Amino acid sequence: MPGSDAENMPDKINKFLIAALVISTVALAVSIVSFINAKQGSVTILRENKVVISDSTLQKIFAPNVPDDISFCSEKADLSKADLRERFDRELIANSFAHGSTLIILKRSGKYFPVIETILKKNNVPDDLKYLCVAESSLSNAISPSDAVGFWQFLEETAKQYGLEINDEIDERYHVEKSTEAACKFLKEAKQKAGNWALAAASYNSGMGGVHSQIELQKKNNFYDLLLNQETSRYLFRIMSLKYILENPEKCGYFLNDTDYYKPTETESIEIYSGISDLVAFAFSHKTNYKLLKLHNPWLRKPYLTNKERKTYTILIEKI
Repeated sequence: MPGSDAENMPDKINKFLIAALVISTVALAVSIVSFINAKQGSVTILRENKVVISDSTLQKIFAPNVPDDISFCSEKADLSKADLRERFDRELIANSFAHGSTLIILKRSGKYFPVIETILKKNNVPDDLKYLCVAESSLSNAISPSDAVGFWQFLEETAKQYGLEINDEIDERYHVEKSTEAACKFLKEAKQKAGNWALAAASYNSGMGGVHSQIELQKKNNFYDLLLNQETSRYLFRIMSLKYILENPEKCGYFLNDTDYYKPTETESIEIYSGISDLVAFAFSHKTNYKLLKLHNPWLRKPYLTNKERKTYTILIEKI
């Protein structure tokens, strides 16, 4: 009926005001409780119904626990000695709190460790030396300011010395498997010259000649008893700290599920014996694209491969 809405308007306004007052009161109560809980220390983070963090603040920083000793290639470092403990602690702190880079290394380890571990084992090189690769490149095809390239950070001259092909069209420093084979050759030669794997790892940083000259000068062939330059002195402890974190991520504050780790991509291997004038067309002919072709074969540096010497190359193909 005309006029009935106007007559009921005051009742509607009152009901609206009462409802608004109730909602405001509840919101204020929730805010007060949340404030009190925050002050009393009840910040809680859940992941898949598990309490990961429950503390008064997310800003608390705790020093990572340093183990009493740690081994590298079955050679033990006695961390009860003050200087060794402090050197390891420095690298453990640096890598534990480099959250972004350390987290991405953990994720990449699921993808690349199986490849690297297989090659190390085949060459009778200790598994721990995969952490040297982590220290060098964070498991990526990095390029350093000094033009060291790839997972194992080879300089061009050294890479060629250990059998890697480098020219305008190919750079096998970007080839994970082949560069790992080359690293194994270097490390085995360095171990034979220096006497142990710790000094072989140090030689990877400063060169075999540099380490050998210090062994001769100081009459010691134990890495932990030698005075080396600052970078090389830190190098092995950086490797060991990364080993500790990757083997004990939760102790260092990293909580990952199996699904968080990157997995190897399924690919097919195609052997070629001649040149390829157009890698884009080659990719299409194998039901993939140029981006994926270069992603899985970063050692191919041009959009073509002349292969004048008719060598055999293996190209990995991910189908789309």
